[in-house]
Amino acid sequence: MKVFRVIGEIRKPNLETPFKKEVVATKREHAVENVYAELGSRHRVKRFQIKILKVEEVSPEDIENPMLKKLVVGEEKVGEQS
Repeated sequence: MKVFRVIGEIRKPNLETPFKKEVVATKREHAVENVYAELGSRHRVKRFQIKILKVEEVSPEDIENPMLKKLVVGEEKVGEQS
């Protein structure tokens, strides 16, 4: 499984909100689909209101979400410094 960082913005009529989301997926398309589903569920946003600006694959060292980092890297390596 790969980790992708999806960057974009939610465009509602009176508001534009930027977001950055890290997702575990096998392909870029699955990561984007996961973001659409999660944002739509949590924030009641339709797909046409979500603008995806960038999707990038993230190396395990560059993961910002501590829960994902623990899942991908492993529990014993999270606190170590290189």
